[in-house]
This record gives sequence, C-alpha cells and structure tokens, in this order.
Amino acid sequence: MDSKNIYDYIIRIQAIAKIGLTYSKDPYAITNYTEINELSKKFLEEFQEVNLEKNNYFEKDVYPTPNVSVRAVILNEDRTKVLMVREAALHAYSLPGGWADLYDSPSKTAKNECIQEAGADVEVVRLVGILDRTPFKATSSIPEYVVVFECKVQGKLHEHEYETDDVGWFDIDNLPPISRKSSKEELLRMILAARDNKTIFD
Repeated sequence: MDSKNIYDYIIRIQAIAKIGLTYSKDPYAITNYTEINELSKKFLEEFQEVNLEKNNYFEKDVYPTPNVSVRAVILNEDRTKVLMVREAALHAYSLPGGWADLYDSPSKTAKNECIQEAGADVEVVRLVGILDRTPFKATSSIPEYVVVFECKVQGKLHEHEYETDDVGWFDIDNLPPISRKSSKEELLRMILAARDNKTIFD
C-alpha cells in the first residue's frame, strides 16, 4: 500500500469516527469512536509530521461552505408512485438519502442510502438536479445543497437498517406525512422533476 492509499484509508477511518461521535447516543459506542478518532489523528500527525490541532481537516472555520446530501427519487413502472421511507425517530416519510460520505461519489452515496434506508439495490438513471435546501430548513440548521438522482430498483426490496421502520410506494398525488427535515413543497419539486424528465437547480 503506497502512502497516498494509507492517507486516504486513515482519513476515512477518522471520518467514520466523527460521524459516530456526532450521531451515536450509546456511551460504549461513543467511547470507542473517541478512541478511534484520537488514534487516527495521532497516526495522521506522525504520518505527515503535522499537528492536526492547527490543521484539522474536519473543521468548518477555514472557509464556510454548505454541506452536501443526496436524495433518490424512485418511481414505479407507470411513474405514478414514488418509493418513500419512514424515519424511525420522527415517524414521518422522506425520500431515501443522507449526507455524502468522504471519498464516495454522489451516485455511490445515493446507491448506499437506498440500500441502507429502503433495502433497494438501485441503478442511478440520471441527475435530476442540485438544490439549495437552505430556504426549506429551520434557521438553526446548517446550509445544505442536495444532489437529486432518479433511480430504478433492481430486483426485490431487501431488509433495511434501523434508521427507517417502513418502506412503501405512495401515489404522487397522495403522499404520506412528510418528515420535518424536509417539506412537501421541496419533495414534490424533486419527484415531479424526475417524473417529467426535467432538470432543476437552485
């Protein structure tokens, strides 16, 4: 393994630790994520001979930019229904999707999120658009761009992970209760653009 691959590998490990520390509520998991974070940081410092307290790759105060997330619009054959997932914590529905992980392309992120949240192996059909979600979010939320893909299910749905507790097809004209993380207006814009083969932005 060359030095570039070692660097990328450790950065990915540290990214996993950061995500775990952000979202985990389990004390045992938090202890482990903290240790992984410190070990990976120490490894990077020795590998590059730098002090990461002075140059932290995960700090946002260098130059503030929007975070990036991905959403997948999955339509049925006659394009009248859309696949949605219910967020277990909120008991409301959204399109499969989530934050983009380091070193994953936008389309790979979409595929990963569809498997994790909907148990759906998908083919990415096309890019629907890139939207500024900031106007739709609460004032306390961070700015965000969302990359929207149209995807197509390959085969049957499988088991999904713990973040979602229901997966189903819903009529576009009769959507279920929408998660407060999104808005009906925003989701309909994505869904209708995918259905009508349009491209949207901003």
